[in-house]
Amino acid sequence: MEGRPPPSSVKWLDEAVADGTATTPAHPSRVRILAAARSDRAGPVATRLLWLAHAEEPVVRREAMDLLLSVTGERPWPEAVEAALTRLTDPDEEVRRRAAHLVGYRGQTELVLTALDDLADPMVRTVLARALGPAVARLRTDSLAAVRFLAHLEILRAAPPARRPALDRALLTDAREAAVHLADIGHLWGRVLHGSGRERHAYALVARLLTDLTTRETGAGLAREACHKWRAAPVTLLPLLIRYDGQESTPSLSAALKTALISGAARRRHRALIAGIPFAPSSEPHRSPFGNQPVYDSPSAAALLATKPVGIVRLGHATAIFSALLDDGPLTFRQAAQLYNLTFHHPGRSQAEGAPLWLRHAGSPALPHLLSLMTPHLADYAVGEFYLTGLARMGPDALPALPAVTAIIERRTRVPVNDSTPDAEMELDERLLSAALHTRRAIRA
Repeated sequence: MEGRPPPSSVKWLDEAVADGTATTPAHPSRVRILAAARSDRAGPVATRLLWLAHAEEPVVRREAMDLLLSVTGERPWPEAVEAALTRLTDPDEEVRRRAAHLVGYRGQTELVLTALDDLADPMVRTVLARALGPAVARLRTDSLAAVRFLAHLEILRAAPPARRPALDRALLTDAREAAVHLADIGHLWGRVLHGSGRERHAYALVARLLTDLTTRETGAGLAREACHKWRAAPVTLLPLLIRYDGQESTPSLSAALKTALISGAARRRHRALIAGIPFAPSSEPHRSPFGNQPVYDSPSAAALLATKPVGIVRLGHATAIFSALLDDGPLTFRQAAQLYNLTFHHPGRSQAEGAPLWLRHAGSPALPHLLSLMTPHLADYAVGEFYLTGLARMGPDALPALPAVTAIIERRTRVPVNDSTPDAEMELDERLLSAALHTRRAIRA
């Protein structure tokens, strides 16, 4: 399409596309474009976006595809899908990739299946197939290994045990070729195996894939996904990862090895094996999430609390402050009211820190209520570590909570976490596990 100057009303849009701000997250230009196109699909901004999808410069077409994909997220926009369909054979690979995402995730299923039949580009066909969801199961006899792999993986997701061996064989047959177009094939495979509870099969599959140079990268990816999903995976797979990484290290193997080393149990079990690994973290004793507490005596603690309102709901170093007062004698009525508000106002860190202090103040009659407030939060990745530490400070008094603590320790899968990366999520689960082990020892003491 020949270049054409934009109408004066949307000249700013072309300028934003040219300088990259149109696809910069949260940039005012991007926010303005998306808001205008979403509110009026027939307006000047939306019309110009559709035109830019056919611009001469590849970089402009890429930006246009990105914007169209974002605009179509809230409700269908057939014109945007039609524009992307014409770019599935674009000479620029990245334009084709983004167009395939738009068609695959925003187009109707039958439209995507038709496009798959008409196209030969393996990258485009793989992107389209990934976007099909359950409908990809129809493509188990496709000519492209990556598409067949996705189809068999989708079927495996809900397959009864009797069908699994045949599907496992089909996946193994296509794994090497499929990995060419599925960079995260190990992650995809592991996610399905986790969903069907096939932990032991996953470990055996990792061992088989790692032995073959042509599937080693896939095996490393699957090993890493297994470590993210199952607590026993690092203990089981770390020796294999160390062996093959030592033979010929690759980015995927190194990444899987670093992930496995997050596990405290794996580091303890294989201490001798990891001695020569420079990036292996050291095993450290459990540390309190409340951090280091300063030292107070009773007069200084009382003076500090006197400056705080009775209705206080957060207080730094509450343990040190109230412990100093309780060591010296009973709390005053005002101090007890402050501790009550810290403990019972709302769930969270303050409650977890205040509970063992309130038990010291109020005695054993308060224990059942305190435990009923604490145990529901033990597996909460945001505050569970604080509650577990609170129980540990109660010591043997917290014995009724031991089954809840043990349930966290005996989980085979990791606690559900939402954090920045899978490794970071795994680290949070490891911290919860470490805190639970420490708490069990304290309760049994």
